Amino acid sequence: MTGTPYPGARRPDRQRFVDSDGIRLAVWEWGDAGGIPLLMAHGGFDFAGTFDVFAPMLADAGYRVVSWDHRGHGDSEHSPLYSWHADLRDSLAVLNSITTAPIPMIGHSKGGAVLLQLCEARPHRVSRFVNIDGMPSRFPAPDVSDHERSRMRESEIASWLDRRRRSADLMRKPGTPAELAQRRGRMNPRLSDAWLRYLVSVGAREDADGWRWKLDPIMRPGGFGPWRPDWYLERLPGFPVPLLGILATVNEQMGWGTAKRDLEDRLPRNAELVEYPEAGHFIHIEHPRGVADLVLDFLS
Repeated sequence: MTGTPYPGARRPDRQRFVDSDGIRLAVWEWGDAGGIPLLMAHGGFDFAGTFDVFAPMLADAGYRVVSWDHRGHGDSEHSPLYSWHADLRDSLAVLNSITTAPIPMIGHSKGGAVLLQLCEARPHRVSRFVNIDGMPSRFPAPDVSDHERSRMRESEIASWLDRRRRSADLMRKPGTPAELAQRRGRMNPRLSDAWLRYLVSVGAREDADGWRWKLDPIMRPGGFGPWRPDWYLERLPGFPVPLLGILATVNEQMGWGTAKRDLEDRLPRNAELVEYPEAGHFIHIEHPRGVADLVLDFLS
């Protein structure tokens, strides 16, 4: 539970495991065990450890912050298949391990989209919801729309099956901690080298031939199953719980590209959108104190 030192980073106070339909999920907690429960979900190709600076700020305000490594990520087990609905069931399994009362929730990126769906499916279990740059856009990236048009072609299905057949022998490319940080930096150029090295120390493992990210090698961008932003846009006006959406203002490779103007005419009365100035997709890592203050004000 130790990591390379990074200013303000604090590893979770507790770790435990939750079973979700046979998949063992690693669950992490910051703050007093008797604090106000708060559930957080990380983004795709990330780990609960990405909250190691942000979560302690909320824990110090009196919250028992609970997060988990998604299936196939971090210290959670790998799965034969991955889908948004599987992640939804996992989030409910973790929630059920905390309390049956309504609690606040925070999700970043893919985690924000998963918890959007949880809020709709179980609104009586959610008191307030914060979405950090995981709000759907009405303008999907061109590669996504092109992929949707070709999704059921024979060649694409064959490619998917071939990848599944090779999955037993797939391994992520090894490297030194510095090399893993450099690779991640190509996708997250706004994050400092110091942070990326810290992330390696909590999100990678050391094997005999080098370090590897603790991610199932079968996963690839967009590989979490069917999900289309318009499914959520159509239902957003009836979103059932108070919502705070915090949006990036600098587009990045892993970002969603959603702007405030895209959603203003879809918002329910109990929702607010904030565009965080000079922030990329990982707003809570670039500006942890500012985002924590926004969240704490909203939750109070």
